[in-house]
Amino acid sequence: MPPAQRRVLIIGSGFSGLCVARDLQNHYLVTVVDAKEFFEYTPGVLRAYVKPKHLDALTFALAPVVEGRMGCKFLWGEVKHLDGEDRVATIKPMFTDGLESIDFDYCIVAAGCNFGVFHKWGESLWFPTIHADARPEGSWPHLDERFLEGRRRHILEEYTAIGELAKKKATILVVGAGFFGVEWITELEYFFKDLQLTIIDALPNCLGPLPAKAANYCSNYMKRHGIREFYNLKYNSKDPDFFKGVGMPNGPDKEYLCIGVKAANYFMPADTLSEKGPGGGGWILMDMTLAVKTRDGRVWSADENGCPRIWAIGDCNYACVEGPGKMDDWPIPPMPKISYPSEEEAIIAVKNLEKVDKMVFQGRKTDTFGNPLKLATMHWPWGAGMFATSLGPHDACFVAGASWKKNSGLMCVWGSPCAVQKEIIEASKVNECAYGLVGRLIWYFVHHTPVTFSGVARAGAIERRWRLIHRRRLERSEV
Repeated sequence: MPPAQRRVLIIGSGFSGLCVARDLQNHYLVTVVDAKEFFEYTPGVLRAYVKPKHLDALTFALAPVVEGRMGCKFLWGEVKHLDGEDRVATIKPMFTDGLESIDFDYCIVAAGCNFGVFHKWGESLWFPTIHADARPEGSWPHLDERFLEGRRRHILEEYTAIGELAKKKATILVVGAGFFGVEWITELEYFFKDLQLTIIDALPNCLGPLPAKAANYCSNYMKRHGIREFYNLKYNSKDPDFFKGVGMPNGPDKEYLCIGVKAANYFMPADTLSEKGPGGGGWILMDMTLAVKTRDGRVWSADENGCPRIWAIGDCNYACVEGPGKMDDWPIPPMPKISYPSEEEAIIAVKNLEKVDKMVFQGRKTDTFGNPLKLATMHWPWGAGMFATSLGPHDACFVAGASWKKNSGLMCVWGSPCAVQKEIIEASKVNECAYGLVGRLIWYFVHHTPVTFSGVARAGAIERRWRLIHRRRLERSEV
């Protein structure tokens, strides 16, 4: 006889991990494990470094939410090893010296990633240092960011350091003019007016592949506020001529790297990790159903029935499924590592987990309507093309319909209305993750809809629609 309730282990409590927990809480014994004690809204953390009290609006303690509100189990600890064959996770709990083993029936890996491309452990300001082995080799070993108070202390230290730099009218170099770098340098400019700010990028414009109109909007904002820009320039801190070329012959007083991402899947077997990709590889390989696979294409966690038991979702996975030919022809072209596609993946993984459960433990072969049970496949979600880039607290621009193609999408909201839009998104998403009623009412049907739109077609449709509206507006203004 199968157990009355199957056991689900969720590794990571970011957007996608909490999304899975919300959907499975009523029918499974769910355990959420995370190496830190708190949730942090990563897209808003830049504001916290220039306005530290904003951290309170971005964070909450996980245990009261996961256990008190959701009715799941929260385990504060670091996963050291995941065994797909025996379905066992080896975990180092926060307050014990030894290791413990937890077995499970299903596992969803939603472990996220780091942002420090050039650091061994991916260390950066933008995400707390949470791995025990990384702390002694980091830049702030005196702070333990696995605790919310440790994270707060780090932000206060950086805020104080920036204030001292501003008093000296220091020179600051931001490397990377994607939406993250643009947001950071405009936050610095708004809150610390005396800083001498410069931003560079290897691409010919800011915001990477996003549409030229959005790039020009952000570039014009930076020009108006005295931020110097250099493009088509590769970062090389070891070359003295590099700093001369950006007007800093003696080098900057402070550098901030806002480029790329780095995998943090240290607990996964090497055979399940990519040999290439952003930051040198190490991303969890997945098939079209989001099941973890090996480098030779075999489902890593398949049971005796051939059904997968472990799925990888969100920022920890490879973010694409390669195929022959050009990237446009791949089954899943590269998805950005942002919250929308990670939550879309969470829903697909949940549905596939439930289908496997019906087939393996309930002996069912068909759904309610008599159709054969088969696992759902992932797609490039249309919401992966939505980007809101803030330019200080009172300006922003919003792009919809973007894809992996250069200059795709359309800037459809900008100025102060977009800044308000971004604040509403932030507040409601944090509320949803904290299992608040308002946030869940706002965001539930974004992913839980009867019809799922594929981004390849949907993004193009959105872009064409907005361009048609824009053309008609121009025609009316000419009349």
